[in-house]
Amino acid sequence: MNKSRIELLDVVALTVDLPEYNLYRGQVGTVVELLAGGAAFEVEFSDRNGRTYESVGLRPEQIMVLHFEPASPDSVPEMVTA
Repeated sequence: MNKSRIELLDVVALTVDLPEYNLYRGQVGTVVELLAGGAAFEVEFSDRNGRTYESVGLRPEQIMVLHFEPASPDSVPEMVTA
């Protein structure tokens, strides 16, 4: 898996705290819209029952894509710094 682009419906985690939205690093959301030609993303955060509790526009450096299958041996992990 050598996917570096964030795409619609990707499951992502916050890499930063956003206390103004009551969101904190590690919280998981779903990309629901690509903004500014893919330069930003609308990410929806939902509870265990599927009810949205926050939806916010984020820059790529504020999120990381979560992967649910093993990475291929030739993929290079990308370091994200806040």
